[in-house]
Amino acid sequence: MASVSILATTAISLGLAAANLYAADPSYFRDVRPIIQRQCQGCHQPNLKSSGLDLTTFESMQAGGKRGSAPPLLAKYLKGELKPSMPLGQPALPADQIDLVARWVAAGAKDDTPEEARETISVGKPVTYHQPPVITALAFSPDGKTLAVSGNREVLLHSLDNPSAPPQRLAGLSERILTLAYSKDGATLAAAGGTPARFGEIQLWDTASGKLRHSSMVTGDTVFGASLSPDGTRIAAGCTDNTVRILDAATGKELFKIGNHENWVLGTVFGGDGKRIVSVGRDRAAKLTDAASGAFLENVNLLRGELAAVARHPSKEIVVIGGDERVPYIYMMDRPKNMKIADDTTLIRKLPRQDGLIAALAWSPDGHLIAVAGSAPMVNIYDADSGDLVAAAKGHTAGIYSVAFSQDSKTLATAGFDGQVRLYNAATGENKRTFVPVPLEADTRSSR
Repeated sequence: MASVSILATTAISLGLAAANLYAADPSYFRDVRPIIQRQCQGCHQPNLKSSGLDLTTFESMQAGGKRGSAPPLLAKYLKGELKPSMPLGQPALPADQIDLVARWVAAGAKDDTPEEARETISVGKPVTYHQPPVITALAFSPDGKTLAVSGNREVLLHSLDNPSAPPQRLAGLSERILTLAYSKDGATLAAAGGTPARFGEIQLWDTASGKLRHSSMVTGDTVFGASLSPDGTRIAAGCTDNTVRILDAATGKELFKIGNHENWVLGTVFGGDGKRIVSVGRDRAAKLTDAASGAFLENVNLLRGELAAVARHPSKEIVVIGGDERVPYIYMMDRPKNMKIADDTTLIRKLPRQDGLIAALAWSPDGHLIAVAGSAPMVNIYDADSGDLVAAAKGHTAGIYSVAFSQDSKTLATAGFDGQVRLYNAATGENKRTFVPVPLEADTRSSR
């Protein structure tokens, strides 16, 4: 009987512990804040403020919008008790997430953010730089007048006609911008990235006004290798949940996700007619996918090392891929004959092995040149038809994470770890200009 009593007592104690655990008030910082970041901040941030509401800080959430302070209303909108249901135009949140928010509100909607974790940078306001940031994305505007450069929580637009002019600064939500891409008409700039382990974000900016058109939250981590379809109507982005997400560029709404990869997807590119996508990632595959249905077609390449970058010929269905094997491979997107096991018949040629891992590739708009960059502090420029080395762009002191050709193919922009942008003559590798793309201020902070 004693043993039975002990077992019964143990069972009761475990039950009470579980009940107490469930009864504990949800944490704003640990439980609720991540949900709001992923599901709500795309529409409710300083650059958009739908219904006048900013949900990027606890203070702005309390201040509320057109319908009053947000915390008392959050659960009602998420449950559909108030209309329109949130997230707007998206499926309802999982029941357990709605329950967390509801219990947090019922417990008093308290802010338990630790002091050391409070944001030191105001969302939507330009950052103060004391040293050059790591640069992870570059893009020339189609008219050749502007170079877009990634910064911390912002994109900086530099006038190439007036180098002394201060850059236009597009301050956003994401800590990191990993991809920049202009639409063909130059009216839209897509910026993709996010905040690690919190959310991925795709921003669509109106270049004429400098205003944010849409912000779309995608997954719970940063997104990589985003690309615009040739007609500018869709955006593809690689994700850490092994998917490619396709979004409508006009609305920012996610159209569907492609789950053909077995690891992180780090690069995407549309085919010339926009009907297919080639995506690459850590699973070593360059996968060819139907862009309308998401149906997997085939692997373009023979599997070798992990892949980090992909670029397409401007007028042909040919791609160049590269990654940790250090070798750039040029492949046809269309197989000349039936596929066999370990088939590499789509391979056109491979370029020389690089001195470091490949992180970025660019194909010149005229189709003649391919730029290869990565962990080595130099960009090699190759003749795309012969594979011969045309020039070597030197001067960087560390890894290079982004390369971009100007629309006339005469200039190559490069940037990376050392925080400086370099403009080269693409035919000779001559450095034409080097500059720090962010305004620097003297660091007057006291040593700790």
